[in-house]
Amino acid sequence: MPSAAGAISNVRFVCLFVFLRLKDWKTRLSYFLQNSSSPGKPKNGKKSKQQTFIKPSPEEAQLWSEAFDELLASKYGLAAFRAFLKSEFCEENIEFWLACEDFKKTKSPQKLSSKARKIYTDFIEKEAPKEINIDFQTKTLIAQNIQEATSGCFTTAQKRVYSLMENNSYPRFLESEFYQDLCKKPQITTESHAT
Repeated sequence: MPSAAGAISNVRFVCLFVFLRLKDWKTRLSYFLQNSSSPGKPKNGKKSKQQTFIKPSPEEAQLWSEAFDELLASKYGLAAFRAFLKSEFCEENIEFWLACEDFKKTKSPQKLSSKARKIYTDFIEKEAPKEINIDFQTKTLIAQNIQEATSGCFTTAQKRVYSLMENNSYPRFLESEFYQDLCKKPQITTESHAT
């Protein structure tokens, strides 16, 4: 049986780990926001010496609490929510939802088929690297649907994941320290990049 000192040591370790994860979460969000708008080359082909990132006003951040769709429609809101989910080890939900949104915009039958297969192998099949938590019946239905992929292949699963995020993760996000800070303080961050 473990000693009381050992149990306290384990609790301290867990608390330290959680603290470092939360601190790291803010750093990752900042990095994600800086790098999410331009994966690859900058639009004008040149590296900029200085980039300015404007956080949303407290009023804009407060709009996110009115509806989950408001949060998802905001570039910064989506990035903040995604970083929050990552800190809770459930980012596969937003990644799946975004993959489905992209999938529904696909027109080419060939691309539709290959994207359906990719979504299935990444998120749906047993032991998938980013397996989402959906019931067996939905998984079976998707496996049948992707044989002849249509834009509605993942509709049921996407609705379930959306509902899960809206009812579970979204309320926790709204209670998070990070979100509460956004509602209080407008900030402009300027970073210099050496070339």
